[in-house]
Amino acid sequence: MIALLGLTAAFAGSDWKSGIPWKKPFVVTPAEKVGNPPSDAVILFDGKDMSAWDHEWVIENGDLVVGKKDLFTKQKFGSVQLHLEFATPAEVKGSGQGRGNSGVFFGNYEVQILDSYENETYPDGQCASIYKQTPPLVNVCRKPGEWQTYDIVYNCPELNIEKDESGKVQSVQVLRPAYITVFQNGVLVVNHHEIKGSTFYNRPPAYEPHEAKVPIKLQDHGNKTRFRNIWVREIPDVNPMPQPVKAAYYE
Repeated sequence: MIALLGLTAAFAGSDWKSGIPWKKPFVVTPAEKVGNPPSDAVILFDGKDMSAWDHEWVIENGDLVVGKKDLFTKQKFGSVQLHLEFATPAEVKGSGQGRGNSGVFFGNYEVQILDSYENETYPDGQCASIYKQTPPLVNVCRKPGEWQTYDIVYNCPELNIEKDESGKVQSVQVLRPAYITVFQNGVLVVNHHEIKGSTFYNRPPAYEPHEAKVPIKLQDHGNKTRFRNIWVREIPDVNPMPQPVKAAYYE
């Protein structure tokens, strides 16, 4: 014990170093207004330009209104930080899954968009759920017609896809599952949830073969939900961790 105390005292006030050759973080300029895109963001919708998407929905007063067919980004993405703002219809029609239904998909994996303000439905299908996989931690939905925000972190899966000589998929091995974190209206509602596979509505989740990078999709579910201020940042699949050049040491 005395020797240990002596060793601790010897290092007191010394500067401990990890020995890891970290790269200097790249400088990104944050937006002056919270929620606006930082300098390294890819702008998907700014109120007037739909060139990032595979076709057009209607733009009304700078808002993107759900139109016919699902909307896909032209660019494919892996792991990302996504920001979008949405408003379900102010005029309430229907109930359950029939009120303000849409969704944002990272390939096969859906974060539900729904009018869940005083609107009962199954918990893993309400707004901010990972559809049919987990409900949100809390319901923080604003009233119909009011603008809401999603800030989503999507970590893409790593899949080993085996094919036969003809190119037909024989098996899909999950080396690393996908994970999704969701903040709705500034509140954490999904905390690093492990994705179990594609978010089917009519069968259990299961991983299907897909590329590492996939389009982001906004869903047409027949309701005139509105969107604005959509941007995305590409991020590493995992935190980069270089190998130490030597064991940790004191100086």
